[in-house]
Amino acid sequence: MNLETQIEEIVSTAKFGDLIEFSYPIGYSHWGVYHDDGHVIHFAVAEESTIMGNLRMSLQNLFPICGDLLLGATKIRCVPLGEVNVPAGTHILICNNRHAFTPSSTEDMRRRSDALIPTKPKNVENEAATTKFQDIVDSKENE
Repeated sequence: MNLETQIEEIVSTAKFGDLIEFSYPIGYSHWGVYHDDGHVIHFAVAEESTIMGNLRMSLQNLFPICGDLLLGATKIRCVPLGEVNVPAGTHILICNNRHAFTPSSTEDMRRRSDALIPTKPKNVENEAATTKFQDIVDSKENE
């Protein structure tokens, strides 16, 4: 099954909190947690300059299974499933049964994911309201 078909299948069946396994051809796996709307939370390469991007691509050509890992600079990201950088031949699947742990409640997982993923105000009004609220709290503390 090609990568696009695998992604479509995951997006159509995954639920928030499902473990997504990116099984690389040599036995190494990269894991993520399905979020919503086709997005997955996972460790990924941080933003990089053009030079670092070119270096990473060169490393991936030489070492297809671990080019990202060789650079080491990672951060938690929430990205569309299709944007996760994987080598050719990777199989993507929902895999909730590889570990003997009891899953957290959906509410706990959502709370944790919200804490890990930086959010931006939806609009200027929301930002202004947040600032105004913080001003009120600050002024009460100073009384």
